[in-house]
Amino acid sequence: MTAFLFWILGVALVIAQTTVLQYLPPWLGRPDFLFIFVCFCAYKFAWIPGLILVFSLSWIMDVIVGIDLGFYPLLCLVTFAVLKTLTRRSPVKEITYQLPLIGISYFFMQMFLYLAYSFSTPEILQEWSWGEMIQTTLLMIIAAIPLFVLLNLLYKYLFQRQLRANPPRRRS
Repeated sequence: MTAFLFWILGVALVIAQTTVLQYLPPWLGRPDFLFIFVCFCAYKFAWIPGLILVFSLSWIMDVIVGIDLGFYPLLCLVTFAVLKTLTRRSPVKEITYQLPLIGISYFFMQMFLYLAYSFSTPEILQEWSWGEMIQTTLLMIIAAIPLFVLLNLLYKYLFQRQLRANPPRRRS
């Protein structure tokens, strides 16, 4: 039930990202909310529900705005797997590594995406700009803060509601 509700929320994020955020001025920046959502899923969901959630949402996003189909789902699945592996059974508190890992993974994802597009469709690429990539990465980290707070609140609420609905059984 939790994964389905988060899937609906992910579809809403895809819709918002492809429609509403396109009207923002370019100098303000357009954070990739779906990527932040993928990182959240890597931190909170188990492997199978998380992979299904990430693949279906990234596939929807790729079909809507993808240039070469398949790159965005591949990058999201790789990001999910890497973050899930890195954060599994980590003795460090979640809050200390979540946001830096989002920034680092987004930066490397953009580098890989640029490299992949340079081989597949080099005629549509803009010139690489380190300043722009660092600015976009910082924007992602800043945008992740309120989105993570809201997603964590929703996740905790649904988890507690699920616990209240299924009380523990007593052994007699």
